[in-house]
Amino acid sequence: MKYSKDQFDCPVEATLWLIGGKYKPLILWHLIEKPLHYMELQRKIPKATPKMLSQQLRDLERCRMIHREVIPQKPPRTLYSLTDLGRSIVPVLDAMCNWGAEFLDGMEARTRCRAKGTGGRKSD
Repeated sequence: MKYSKDQFDCPVEATLWLIGGKYKPLILWHLIEKPLHYMELQRKIPKATPKMLSQQLRDLERCRMIHREVIPQKPPRTLYSLTDLGRSIVPVLDAMCNWGAEFLDGMEARTRCRAKGTGGRKSD
């Protein structure tokens, strides 16, 4: 995926260009702890249709946020992991989780991403 510094008017726009999308932040979030197979991601993001999940994964791979490894077995399995660029977005995702948890706390709603001692990440 080609991009240049001058195509963005603001750094926030560049961030959204990379991780904007209905499920991209969730995909990245779930890959923080460990690499996951496609089916594991599908179970963790049940609202994503297989087509949408595949599209979002391809976009993240093209942006070099995630690495896709095909494991040659019958049937082939695909393993996704964060790249160094993908890891660099973790503090942003942590901040989003913390902000969302505070927002939900104000609404007296429960959150699934905040657990004590995990830097905001849910421990599975």
